[in-house]
Amino acid sequence: MTDHRKILWKILAFSIAMQWLNTCPAESDPPESMQPSGIRGTAPRTSAEPSLLKSLSDWKLPETVQIHGFASQSYLHTTGNNFFGHSTNMGSLDFTEMGINGSWRPLTNLQTSMQVVYRRAGKTDNQDLRIDFGFLDYSFLSDAEHLAGVRLGRVVNPYGLYNDTRDMPFTRPSILLPESIYIDLNRNFALSGDGIQLYGEHRSAFGDFFLQINGVYTRTEDPTLKNFFTSAMGSGELEGEPSWVGRLMYEWDGGKVRLGVTSAKANARFNPDAAEFKSSSLSFEPILFSAQYNAEKWSLTGEYARRELNVSKFGPAAADLGMIGESYYVQGTYRFTSNWEGFLRYDAYYPDRSDRNGKKLAAAIGQPAYNGYAKDFTVGLRWDVSPSVMLRGEYHYIEGTAWTSELENTGNTAKYWDLFGLSVSFRF
Repeated sequence: MTDHRKILWKILAFSIAMQWLNTCPAESDPPESMQPSGIRGTAPRTSAEPSLLKSLSDWKLPETVQIHGFASQSYLHTTGNNFFGHSTNMGSLDFTEMGINGSWRPLTNLQTSMQVVYRRAGKTDNQDLRIDFGFLDYSFLSDAEHLAGVRLGRVVNPYGLYNDTRDMPFTRPSILLPESIYIDLNRNFALSGDGIQLYGEHRSAFGDFFLQINGVYTRTEDPTLKNFFTSAMGSGELEGEPSWVGRLMYEWDGGKVRLGVTSAKANARFNPDAAEFKSSSLSFEPILFSAQYNAEKWSLTGEYARRELNVSKFGPAAADLGMIGESYYVQGTYRFTSNWEGFLRYDAYYPDRSDRNGKKLAAAIGQPAYNGYAKDFTVGLRWDVSPSVMLRGEYHYIEGTAWTSELENTGNTAKYWDLFGLSVSFRF
């Protein structure tokens, strides 16, 4: 176990212990009639001589401080292609998530929040502690119908239905999110950025409206994103550039119907070490439409994205590359009981919508045509063993490899492949 994981486990264990101690009644002396006869009538224990346990149990966090945490371990087994580690043959335990988050509200309209996470996902994540988000939140308008404010720091990007909560296993619909929309290879790039968020809410008889707009520098620590440049241009530095993302959501009847549209422009720049290469820039411009219907026992969710990608001065020829991609999924969820839930999903991803079968990609660079798309049919179950413990299992039947990483698949790959996943998650 790495030092970083040991540190985070200790923080989690300490936080759980503190929460348990805060729920314990303070230690007190039994009545004299219940004391052993040899000590009846002796002087009671004074507050100057408290036990360590009593001291800890009497200590409480301020009421406006909240601390929560989670830990999740997954087992993934695949055929043909690796995903999150060497997952073929015996499978992989290389998908691990642990985090602790806290918030403090020193004033009614001012709050500070932060989450520290350790994440391991095979060769697609750097297995390090990182701050997923950390910001000051100041609300300058708050009444029964309106809320408006500003957040400063590392803010979460408002993208689609699930990006805000993709860091928490309990708030995802499955072990793996729909990869066509929430591709895990660029998880940090998509999740949050350093800058500012403006937000507003309006509640009315016709429904509730939510608007969020971010102006940020993108995060660029995802290994697969950097490998895109270094594989063609050698070593160098990948830097975030000024970017923006905005989302408008509409909810009716307390979230029974949810509709949204997201637009963004995410930028990054690669500065190669070698003098023969020029600085290369990347621009990703998606527009995403989201819809969800929630009934008492079932939910239906769908999202569709048009994704424009442009890369300038790429590779030895300093070529300008551009393509328009398309992706979507449809997902149905059914709640059998209060703690058992199942889902079905179909997910499709085309990096270049004019080359849905990948034949142009194969002719241009000699890669298999199935590298140019991915279609995924998924079925899964969730069991909430208790409010703090969750078990999941899911099966994917996949055609294509567009959302796998070249870092984990350096040899022969397969057009058709299966992915089976199990996970156990804990939270407090």
